[in-house]
Amino acid sequence: MSKNILIVDDSATIRSMVKRTVRMIDLDVGEIYEASNGIEALAQLADHDVAVLVVDINMPTMDGIQLLTRMKDNDRLKHMPIVIASTEGSEQRIQQLNELGISGYVRKPFHPEQLREVLLPLLGVLQDAGSTDTDADDGLF
Repeated sequence: MSKNILIVDDSATIRSMVKRTVRMIDLDVGEIYEASNGIEALAQLADHDVAVLVVDINMPTMDGIQLLTRMKDNDRLKHMPIVIASTEGSEQRIQQLNELGISGYVRKPFHPEQLREVLLPLLGVLQDAGSTDTDADDGLF
């Protein structure tokens, strides 16, 4: 069954790169929705069934921390898997994100394989221990 993903980032370029990376993972992914801030993300979550979110921290209007806090207070959204994709990576910030219940973290810029490794188990795919993807783009996103 296809699972939908929501990408939340204020940069259209980053959203496009994450979308491309998700497509490269070659899974049975359904729709890939986009939002440029937390308010738009909440609207998308109200309108669509989403399996996993990929969220930036620093965004205008409602940032990633505010979005996670709002989701944690909502019974329908509080257990939804969230992957943070951000340039922020301080130990204190990671601890705060873990307390808010994130499922994974990738630091920008990232290789497609890094995002793939975090998303696979969240989409219900178990990766073969010996498999490697040599066809993956070597570029950073």
